[in-house]
Amino acid sequence: MPTRLPSRPADLSLAQARRIALRAQGLDRPRRPGGPATMRHLQGVVDRLGLLQIDSVNVLARAHLVPTFSRVGPYDVGLLDRAAGTAPRRLVETWAHEASLVPPSTYRLLGWGRHAFRERWWSASDGFVHEHAAALDEIRAMVRDEGPVTARQVHARFESRHPHAGGGWWDWSVAKEGLERLFRIGEVACAGRTTSFERRYDLVERVLPAHVLAEPEPDEADAVRALLEIGARAHGIGTAGCFADYFRLRSPHVPAALAALVEDGVLAPVTVRGWDRPTYLHRDAELPRRATGRALLSPFDPLVFERRRLEELFGTRYRIEIYVPAHRRVHGYYVLPFLLGDRIAARVDLKADRRAGVLLVQAAHREPAAPGATAGQAAGRVPDGLAASHSGLVPELRAELDLMARWLGLSAVARAPGAHGDLADALL
Repeated sequence: MPTRLPSRPADLSLAQARRIALRAQGLDRPRRPGGPATMRHLQGVVDRLGLLQIDSVNVLARAHLVPTFSRVGPYDVGLLDRAAGTAPRRLVETWAHEASLVPPSTYRLLGWGRHAFRERWWSASDGFVHEHAAALDEIRAMVRDEGPVTARQVHARFESRHPHAGGGWWDWSVAKEGLERLFRIGEVACAGRTTSFERRYDLVERVLPAHVLAEPEPDEADAVRALLEIGARAHGIGTAGCFADYFRLRSPHVPAALAALVEDGVLAPVTVRGWDRPTYLHRDAELPRRATGRALLSPFDPLVFERRRLEELFGTRYRIEIYVPAHRRVHGYYVLPFLLGDRIAARVDLKADRRAGVLLVQAAHREPAAPGATAGQAAGRVPDGLAASHSGLVPELRAELDLMARWLGLSAVARAPGAHGDLADALL
């Protein structure tokens, strides 16, 4: 059972702060036993996290799919497709912490940000909007009359008039640029993704549930407060910067929203020994007596969003090396931290070789003990009775790799040619 936290300001150890953070994220205990997770379990993850970040890299699995697996285990990814692609939608795509899936009510809270982009892009100085005003009107009409449509479908209409060289990742066609701008300002919405991960654009009123559309859109100050609280609840404990980063809040209303949340008792100032920044505890936060979970975490998992917080909590300095030249990468291309107990115990570079039907381990590195660890932890033993000695960590990590392979429909875990890292030999 979790320890009830005091309502007054508290003094907490780093280990307590870690356990609070893990409980808030649903990562402090073993996954539920039984069969595959259901829509109810997915909804529980969404309610807890508040958003699922989207990323196009598919070397392992799409970024928004992995956090649910990390928390509830194997599940049918079609659940997420239905939640975001069929009415009544439980999730809609928008810009939140980058491109993300959020509940429809949160979509409304982000309206002030869409208005800001409209003002910026529809200003007299924006060349694209004025140069392609007629094309934008045509795109609006096509979405209205034929939606949902993809950028590829719209471009097929435009190609003779707006040829596209396609010279780079962000070298968008007029059709793609126009649709993305209309999406960013909220004139069109995402009705789901195709099997090749293209957005399907449609009218907002055909995507958002009617009861959400009928609600008045909050002003920026109220919305920022609500979004800051969602971030704080998902963190359990953290700084104002951590909470604001959850939805990339760059609003002058953040300080006032933080003060109001403290005044109303939603947040309480606390001290975490060893931290030198003002820290706050959400009133719903719980302190479990132990942390006994185990999970591979996507590079886009909410627990690792804020890199400084991750390093302060777990002693893990983590950077995504996707865009680093191969010869300069330290840990690999698509590296997942491995959570064991209350610390990050390892990190592995994984690739789903779908043609061969195997989960490839391209690198596996053991993490050093977290700062402030006991002598036993420094020697390689995870707290809470979970062994992280070389002989203890390996079977735990291997079991997690086997579970992930089964979830992805892969028949085996295999060592990739040239695999490196101090765990690679022992693991495979």
